Amino acid sequence: MPTVLVPLFTGFEEIEAITIIDVLRRADIEVITASLDELTVMGAHAIAIIADKSLDQVESHIFDAIALPGGAGTFRLREDPRVAKMLTAHTHAQKLVAAICAAPTVLSAAGLLKDKRATSFPAVKSQLQVGEYLESPVVVDGNVVTSRGAGTAMAFALKLVEILNGAAIADQIATSMIVQPRN
Repeated sequence: MPTVLVPLFTGFEEIEAITIIDVLRRADIEVITASLDELTVMGAHAIAIIADKSLDQVESHIFDAIALPGGAGTFRLREDPRVAKMLTAHTHAQKLVAAICAAPTVLSAAGLLKDKRATSFPAVKSQLQVGEYLESPVVVDGNVVTSRGAGTAMAFALKLVEILNGAAIADQIATSMIVQPRN
């Protein structure tokens, strides 16, 4: 069973985080949520989520993927040296690194988008150092997956399912959730 880490931080975008967690778990992917600080984490719209673990508890573990939600507090991910270290380690291990909304800025700050095609929330485009910026809902380039924002969260999560568990499972999940068309 694939494993995915979803770091949570004060000010995360709830739709993005919950969609990733929910859709991946529906696909029998083990999702571990990890808080940068306290286990109870307040999202951007005052929705509190209790993380499974603290980031300290999982920072030495290699997951099949790390999926970063965006939101107003994304700067907390960029400023946390543990996150950059984990993203770099996962990239070197040829594992998936994924980010939505403002979170591609975290990948960029870690130097992981320099030669990649990527996308992001339009307002943070100027903060990215990318090979090529695209305005597609979801962009996959090698082991990097990026997406635009809350409105693309379902497509982003289903793309992660496709990569980790195959297109048939992603299609099955999409159909069961009445998401049409998936591609």
